[in-house]
Amino acid sequence: MAPLCPFLKASGLIMVKVLVLIGMAFCAAKVRSLFHNFALLHMKPLAELFPLLLLPRKVVITTHQKPDADAMGSSLALGHYLRKKGHQVSVVSPTNWADFVNWMPGTEMVLNYEQKTAKANEILASADIIFCLDFNSFHRTKSMTAVLQSLLCTKVLIDHHQEPDSASFMYGISDTSKSSTCEMIYDFLVAAGDADMIDQDIAACIYAGVVGDTGSFRFASAHAGVHSLVADLKRRGLDHGKIHEGLYDNFLENRLRFIGHVLLHRMEILYEFNTALIVIPKSDLIDFNIRTGETDGLVNYPHSIQGIRFAALVIDRDEERKWSFRSKGLFDCNTFARTYFEGGGHYNASGGRSRDSLEKTVAAFKAVLPLQLSLLN
Repeated sequence: MAPLCPFLKASGLIMVKVLVLIGMAFCAAKVRSLFHNFALLHMKPLAELFPLLLLPRKVVITTHQKPDADAMGSSLALGHYLRKKGHQVSVVSPTNWADFVNWMPGTEMVLNYEQKTAKANEILASADIIFCLDFNSFHRTKSMTAVLQSLLCTKVLIDHHQEPDSASFMYGISDTSKSSTCEMIYDFLVAAGDADMIDQDIAACIYAGVVGDTGSFRFASAHAGVHSLVADLKRRGLDHGKIHEGLYDNFLENRLRFIGHVLLHRMEILYEFNTALIVIPKSDLIDFNIRTGETDGLVNYPHSIQGIRFAALVIDRDEERKWSFRSKGLFDCNTFARTYFEGGGHYNASGGRSRDSLEKTVAAFKAVLPLQLSLLN
C-alpha cells in the first residue's frame, strides 16, 4: 500500500498553509520592491514640488563642473527667484568658471567647491532641497560626486540632456526638446504662477543661458517657444545688447591670437568624411595663457566651411583629453560620444573624454570615422 501524502494529514495541511503564506509574503515583498524601484526610476513632476516651497527652506543650487552661460545663468536665475520667495539659498559650483560669466548678477556669491570645500560641505549637509541644474548624472560635478550621492535631502533635477540618472532624484524633469536649462527655469517660474517676479537680474541670467546654448539662436533648438520667451523678457525691459557684450566682447587679445593660431595650425579637414578635426596640445594653452572657458565655441568654427557636417575638438588637459563634438543634420553626436569617448549630451552637440595620450585618442577618433561614413555623406 502506497504511503499517504503527508499534505493529506493535519500536519501536512498546516505545512501547506505555511508555504502559501510564505509565498504570499515573498510575492508581496517583490511587488513592493518593484514599485519602489519604479518610483526611483520615475521622478515626481516639478508641480508636486511647489507645495514644499511654500515654507522657507534651506536650498542649495549646483551645476556641472566648469559651468558655462547656461549652467551659471540657470543657477543664478533660480537663486534670485527663490530668495525673493523667502528661501535661504546658496549656489555652489563644483569648480571655477569662465571670466565671461562674471558680469552675471550674483556670481560674486557663488561658492567654488574646490576652493572652499569645508564651507560648501557644511552648506550641503544642512540643505533641505538641492537643485541640480544642466547636468543629469552626479559624475558631472567632479569632486562633489560622492558628497551629492550621500546626501539624504530632497534632490531635484532640471536638465535638457539625454539619458538622465533619474534614480538619483526625487523630483525633476529632463526634456531634450528644450533649448537650454535657462528656458526650463523660465518655464518653472511660469508654472509656479510667478512670471511677474522675473526682474532684470533674473531676465539677464535666463537670456544669457538661452543665447549661449542656442548659438545666438542659430541652432535647431531655438524653437518658436524660445523666441516667445525672449519677447516676454524684452517686454519686461531686458537689455539684450549688454548681455551679448558680456558674453562675446569680453576677452583679452591673447584669446583672439590663440584662435588664429589654432585655425591656421591645428585644424585638419577630412573631406572624405565631411569632417573637421581640431587638436590642441597643452603647450598651446600655456603659450597663449588660455584660461577656463576661453576655448568655448572653437568647435563651431569649422561648420562655416561648405560641406562640413561633423566637427570635433580635442584639448590636452592635465588629467585627461577633453573632446567636443558638433554636427549638422542626422549625425548623432550623443551616440558617437557615448560609444567611443565616455561622453554624451545632445543629438547635435556633445562632449567626451579620454585617458589616452593626445596622439592615441586622435588616432582612435580617425579609426572610427570610416564606420560613420554612411551617416556623414
